[in-house]
Amino acid sequence: MTRIYLDNAATSWPKPEAVYRAVDDYQRRLGAPAGRSVYTEANEAERLVSSCRKKIADLINLGDPTRIIFTQNGTDSLNLALHGLLKPGDHVVTTVCEHNSVLRPLSFLADRGITTTYVSCDGQGYVDPNAIRQAITPKTRLIALIHASNVSGALQPAEAVGKIANERGIFFLLDAAQSLGYVHVDIAKVGCHLLAAPGHKGLLGPLGSGILYVAPGMEQHLLPTRQGGTGTKSDQDRQPNDLPDRYESGNLNVPALVGLEAGVSHVSQLGPHRIEGQTRALVQRLLNGITGLPGLQVYGPATGANRVGVVSLNVAGFDPRELAAILDSQWQIQTRAGLHCAPRMHAALKTLPTGTLRFSPGHFTTQDQIDTAISALSDLASN
Repeated sequence: MTRIYLDNAATSWPKPEAVYRAVDDYQRRLGAPAGRSVYTEANEAERLVSSCRKKIADLINLGDPTRIIFTQNGTDSLNLALHGLLKPGDHVVTTVCEHNSVLRPLSFLADRGITTTYVSCDGQGYVDPNAIRQAITPKTRLIALIHASNVSGALQPAEAVGKIANERGIFFLLDAAQSLGYVHVDIAKVGCHLLAAPGHKGLLGPLGSGILYVAPGMEQHLLPTRQGGTGTKSDQDRQPNDLPDRYESGNLNVPALVGLEAGVSHVSQLGPHRIEGQTRALVQRLLNGITGLPGLQVYGPATGANRVGVVSLNVAGFDPRELAAILDSQWQIQTRAGLHCAPRMHAALKTLPTGTLRFSPGHFTTQDQIDTAISALSDLASN
């Protein structure tokens, strides 16, 4: 049987052919670091990295590509944002929907005098912006919000939250791990000061890259968390203040960024609006096919509207991991089972301690593959 990959919320697969070609060409033909030398291959590597930065900036309607910082992954971007910004005595407003990439740094920072309020969500996984407004205190320095839950799929009202943050003079961090590349993100409309995302999900790059958007003026508040070689101002023993060098110490993962450049090109050519429509159609097809099956419970929004390509469910009589193993062994349907690194979200949905089984279609998922998943779940629920 053909492999049916429905774990794109973890990492997208397959990648566009151009991504594979770009990485292979870099490894075989170039192999040089970016921003470190002036020979032909090194210049080409630097050009590709700069092109990647520019294409990501264009994707989010950003005029200054130097405000796109490259990191190791989405978690690294969020750690830079949280550890680089927060100081003892600060208060953070966030939500129960967040990933451990936000929850764990905030838990660590609690020992350093930083307090956090976790705003709840409704039964579908949506957060009320007014609840975020009410959680703000005179010490609130940051609002951190996941744009789309990797458990419920709910797409949060980021623009409304951004408006609240800017009205109150509070910094706003948006975790776009599940949204960037799948929905249109306009940085000006969202109004966030920091936006973090991995390169290996909706942007279709290889594993090993992340981005952090840093708004104008934020470099005065956001401290770098690493120092080292940048290939610039090497006569100075202090980290350069220029972007992106302020936050990019050490060699970049050029193979991943070359692949990311090709992935972002593919996303841009298709257009986020088209991708969003295709993904929501697949989600709606899946929901239509499984809603009402005996013993099957779906979590999150009831329709494919205002959500991303994430559908979490449980089937009575099955542990999610058992269900995932059966789907893989009998139908080669590959999903994700467990807590998805979002324990507070599962507490809100009352799916602790086992979590859920998550289906996440991607750019290359077909209707036939969704129909096979529906048939498999129907068989399991009926039996």
